[in-house]
Amino acid sequence: MPASTLQNSPNAVLNKSVADRYRNLPCKGRIKATYIWIDGTGENVRAKTRTLDFVPTEPEELPIWNYDGSSCFQAEGANSDTYLHPVALYNDPFTGGNNKLVLCDTYRYNKQPTATNKRKSCLEAMEAARDTIPWFGIEQEYTLLDMDMRPLGWPKVGFPGPQGPYYCGVGANKVYARDIVESHYSACLYAGINISGTNAEVMPSQWEYQVGPCEGIATSDQLWVSRYILHRVSEDFGVIVTFDPKPIEGDWNGAGAHTNFSTKAMRDEGGLRDIEKAIEKLAKNHRQHIEAYDPRGGKDNERRLTGSHETSSIHNFTSGVANRKASVRIPRGCAEEKKGYLEDRRPSSNCDPYSVCEALIRTCVLNG
Repeated sequence: MPASTLQNSPNAVLNKSVADRYRNLPCKGRIKATYIWIDGTGENVRAKTRTLDFVPTEPEELPIWNYDGSSCFQAEGANSDTYLHPVALYNDPFTGGNNKLVLCDTYRYNKQPTATNKRKSCLEAMEAARDTIPWFGIEQEYTLLDMDMRPLGWPKVGFPGPQGPYYCGVGANKVYARDIVESHYSACLYAGINISGTNAEVMPSQWEYQVGPCEGIATSDQLWVSRYILHRVSEDFGVIVTFDPKPIEGDWNGAGAHTNFSTKAMRDEGGLRDIEKAIEKLAKNHRQHIEAYDPRGGKDNERRLTGSHETSSIHNFTSGVANRKASVRIPRGCAEEKKGYLEDRRPSSNCDPYSVCEALIRTCVLNG
């Protein structure tokens, strides 16, 4: 990491060995539960921690908690209490032991979900489609930035060499901050996230990891928690994570969250017919999906889905076998085996996975 980045980052210059003196102190029958939620931006996560005198095994065992919604763009100051309903539990890779990460839904004083609580309606769709056994896998791309908000390792003036050698690259002149990537990978495995792989991406300082396949709501839950873990790991290194779908304008790849989707019928023999039927439905609902695939109803994806840099045009729906410039791709292996899954390449890197997965289920299975 460049020395200037270290000097500008208060987190990176802290002596981590000092914290190690306290990290493993016995807590005498108590644990830390870190509640995680999505704030009013629909993109960012927040978190705070409380002490429990038991080790929870199900989210229903945990108490509902509250927070200041006015500081999270979810309430007015005169009526700010907003409520955290635990929905999923994970092992805490930062504090270890029996400590937990707790993913939460957000609700207002009137018991109604906040505007950015997309999980509630997504879960309803997953329950309605339960018999089809839907699986999802999401390929999360992201970019690492220094404290000057410049891609990590890029020259302060000008640009690195053109794209080509960086994708799945090896070597100090091709990839930056692999320590962060590997630390995040291990932390996700410890937490219980079904992270299935990682790789360097096309633009230098851009990376990807994959979550899934998981059934139903679990992929979206795990993706949100994996994002929290990535922010926390990068915080330790004094590096910033951005999920912006086009962090650098010009001749550089954007960042997506390609979403792989299948039902049991698609995965069974002859399932290609069901995949093709699903694609026909997606073609008829392109505009609705574009609106669901980034937090600003398509405005972020306008910068990314240009028809260049391995993307389709935001204005047209296309599909094809092994075509990375299509809206929806059928992998070559699936076409040859005549079963498997489809890959929707339209979701932006900063998408809400609940909105993406719900849209796929409602269009492809529940017929809207």
